[in-house]
Amino acid sequence: MLGGLAASWLVLALLLWDARLGIAPTGPAPAAAFCWLLGSGTIAWLLRTPADRAEQVARDAAEYFGVFVALALFGVLGSYAVAAQTFGYSDASLAQLDRSLGFDWIAWYGFVARHPALQVAERIAYQCIYVSPVALLAYYAATGRKHEARIFIASVWVAAVLTLLLFVLVPARGPLAALWQGPIPYMPASALYQSELIPQLRSHGLGEIHLESLQGVVCAPSFHAASGILYIIAAWRARPLRWPLLLVNAAMLLATPVEGTHYLVDILAGAAVALVSVLLVGYLAQRFVAAPGKAISSR
Repeated sequence: MLGGLAASWLVLALLLWDARLGIAPTGPAPAAAFCWLLGSGTIAWLLRTPADRAEQVARDAAEYFGVFVALALFGVLGSYAVAAQTFGYSDASLAQLDRSLGFDWIAWYGFVARHPALQVAERIAYQCIYVSPVALLAYYAATGRKHEARIFIASVWVAAVLTLLLFVLVPARGPLAALWQGPIPYMPASALYQSELIPQLRSHGLGEIHLESLQGVVCAPSFHAASGILYIIAAWRARPLRWPLLLVNAAMLLATPVEGTHYLVDILAGAAVALVSVLLVGYLAQRFVAAPGKAISSR
């Protein structure tokens, strides 16, 4: 897993170089990310042979959260680098696929725009993409489920790679920019970042990425949708988290068309990416990874 993550960062570095993109070194976000990764790695190394259960939990938590943050940074930075390699837009095809499925994004968005309470609920649900991994990784560390934790992290990593690869094939401005006409009555969480940032990245008009202001630029497939499905699958095997995370992620998926400015087909593609990732990682784990020992269970 660490080898794959290191290889991904090497590829990312080459893509950033090719896109003439750098990471702004100043500001609190780069320092915070560096300290987090350095601190996590240091704790995991110092406690590599834990003396008691508390040290084992601390070591595992440091490993899981350190690797996951590195993976999250890879995914977001990778979307900027990949966006610079794209050309054209696939909005017309994506919108046509939505119509063939009977989904009317304009009507969905209009309904949300007319209900301020729903807007607040959707924004909260959309940001819950950060809640589920914290709960899952903490649960894995507390219960000694190292094998399940690494399977989960690897599944998210594979989903991120697949999302970036597919993004090259179907870049899009998003339905708010492509379909909505006239004044915008409600600006979703994702705003118009896809339509604003992608042209800058293609023309090399953006030279530095500021970690404090990272925005999503991937329309299809939806990584929010992929994440939601991955979190639900992982939570289903963690009985204390099963129903809370099912509800949280169901709400997030419902909020994604508007708050993420995604077509319905984006969300379906994201769900497919999640399922492929789970199946692929599960197969590779069975094929190449030794069976884990008995884990401490809270079931």
